[in-house]
Amino acid sequence: MRAQLRVLLTLFASCSLLAGCGSGVSTDPIAQIMNKPRYTSAKSQWSMVVMDAGTGQVLYSLQPDTLFLTGSVRKLYSVGTALNLIGPDYRFQTPVYRNGTVDVTGKLTGDLILKASGDLTFGGRQKPDGTIDFTDFDHNEARGLKGAILTPEDPLTALNELAAQVRASGITSVNGDVIVDDRLFDAFRVPNGNVLISPILVNENLIDVTLSPGASAGQPGVLDWRPRTSAMTMQGTSVTTVANGSADIVVSGDALDEAALSCLAAPGCKGTLSGAASLGTPASIPLGYVAPLVGNHLYVSYLRIEDPPSFARTAFIDALARAGVTVSAAAVQPNASVALPLPQTYTSATQVANFTSLSYSEMAKLILKVSLNTGANLSLMYQGLAQGARTVTDALSAERQYLTGNLGLPGSGFDFPTNGSGTPDSRATTRTTAMLLTAMSRRPIYTVYRHALPILGVDGSLAEVGKNIEGKEHIAVKSGATISDGQMITMNMAGYIDAKSGRRLAYALFVNNAGPITALTDTLDVFDDEAQILGIVYARY
Repeated sequence: MRAQLRVLLTLFASCSLLAGCGSGVSTDPIAQIMNKPRYTSAKSQWSMVVMDAGTGQVLYSLQPDTLFLTGSVRKLYSVGTALNLIGPDYRFQTPVYRNGTVDVTGKLTGDLILKASGDLTFGGRQKPDGTIDFTDFDHNEARGLKGAILTPEDPLTALNELAAQVRASGITSVNGDVIVDDRLFDAFRVPNGNVLISPILVNENLIDVTLSPGASAGQPGVLDWRPRTSAMTMQGTSVTTVANGSADIVVSGDALDEAALSCLAAPGCKGTLSGAASLGTPASIPLGYVAPLVGNHLYVSYLRIEDPPSFARTAFIDALARAGVTVSAAAVQPNASVALPLPQTYTSATQVANFTSLSYSEMAKLILKVSLNTGANLSLMYQGLAQGARTVTDALSAERQYLTGNLGLPGSGFDFPTNGSGTPDSRATTRTTAMLLTAMSRRPIYTVYRHALPILGVDGSLAEVGKNIEGKEHIAVKSGATISDGQMITMNMAGYIDAKSGRRLAYALFVNNAGPITALTDTLDVFDDEAQILGIVYARY
């Protein structure tokens, strides 16, 4: 009898996960969502695991052991491992050393060296209360979202503070060079946007470019950018057009990738504002301009900084000048890494300044709330450095060893070949992802990890998703979306649910190949479908 009952229960479970069984129409609302025409016509692949985080019991599973592309759900692994290995209270120290002697007039004969620490924000998002600032539309996503909401903090905060400390140490001039020591780890590029990951970052290695309408039609638009340094300027013209018209704005750099600037170590580096027709065409922005998705009245784009050490060097020399310290070397020239002394020559006696970052727990919040790729890849290196790894290849190997050896995840359940942020090649199973979340929920850092996740329909990257879902405020979600060639390749969610029953649930919900995208609203529709599933899970379990 028990064997027959077990078979019946298995059949019932199978029917609940598939469209069909008897009538051909599933009565399970989760299956009904998964079998919408959007997904059946695209032959979408779904995978889902819901686990009781307290007991490890699997409450719901669908293709739990199939490797799926993760998208940014991958960040749960890189940030989780870093939280375990460096700790939530870890703060990055960025010191400045003198490599030479200072005379009675305050002249340093020798070089001033800023030693990069891998500080993700470097003071640029630090609020007065010591917490990190972010918006639901982050500047790192400005090109993809066709806009952003900028945080108000000065990206040059740390450099200004370091410069003031140098002056306070008694140095009034530098008869030598200013050098950025970027030897913390080997810089690398990730296939996720071909972004350069480096140990030194100013404004997360972006130059924010903004344009707003003039006072009336026919007047120039108001162009601005930040951070302002001697390293680059913007060129091009714009015109304000009549209200309700469309904007025509292109921001480009000098590199093959139009979103990049690689000329920053040479005088005269310029980014360009133009219309779409050609670089000589004025950009146009209508009166009352509203960013299509973001909804604010400011056009926001960015240029990527492709030579972070040279840019930071110039920005630091500018800050020193503002603090009253002159430098004999030219402000704009390549960073002279080859002239750096041996690391063991740095001593407390030659340290003249130091900047202390926010805690890593605050950075984890930024990385997961807004899905910051640069931060996830730095987190991969943070945990790698904690285990003696200085290259991305060694860091990936160290991470795998930690995930399998310390957190007990099956090695066959994930494959992260190139990066810590996800796209385009990171894969994992929903079972392994739920196991990661369950393991993290049993550690002292759980509260920090959980609070770093976006809350469905409330904040971060999912602030506009699932607003009408029951229990949304109890659903923590890391989403992952990959769009390529007009197709939604990955549209995934994973996180925690404090269920109606009182249970703490760990879940992973993946859909790969969710169909074509004809507008940004298509991605929101898919995420809203997944949010409905999470609402069902909240009420059911």
